[in-house]
Amino acid sequence: MQIKNRQQRLLVLTIAAAALYVGVNFVYTPLANWWSVRAKQVQELRQEVSDGRQLLRRDTAIRNQWANMQTNALPANTSLAEQQVLRSFDDWSRESGAEITSIVPQWKNDDTNYMTLDLRVETSGDISMLSQFLYDIENSPAALRVDSVELGAHDNTGQLLTLSLEINGLALLPPSQP
Repeated sequence: MQIKNRQQRLLVLTIAAAALYVGVNFVYTPLANWWSVRAKQVQELRQEVSDGRQLLRRDTAIRNQWANMQTNALPANTSLAEQQVLRSFDDWSRESGAEITSIVPQWKNDDTNYMTLDLRVETSGDISMLSQFLYDIENSPAALRVDSVELGAHDNTGQLLTLSLEINGLALLPPSQP
């Protein structure tokens, strides 16, 4: 093999290696990264379209649920709302036979659209009374949510129990006029 041929081959191999290096690092890698980002965006957009279609299919049910929530929300007037909740607790207590020992209400106004009524309720009775009382609260149409439940024995035999509940009530505020 002649030196001239050898130099030309080495020069061609060097140029090919440099072209390959430039192609991989400055063309292929950025294009591959761009392609994977675009593929991820397409996947996210497809998921959003799927979620949107699902919302459109459930439109009537969601609107009915929202209307139901607005109808059953506590009044925006705090004293009227407390009176309504206390009356409900009195009714549930009478129906179940459970004795309410204390109710501690506290209002929170964290947002301009709603207020929450946090209640700490203490009751006593036997297991059937307390379970009926809790069942009545959970199945009422009122905008109340039971956040925590504590059950304890009030006597040594476990026949008389105490039930401590933390409950949140929702009061929607009317939209403010501009």
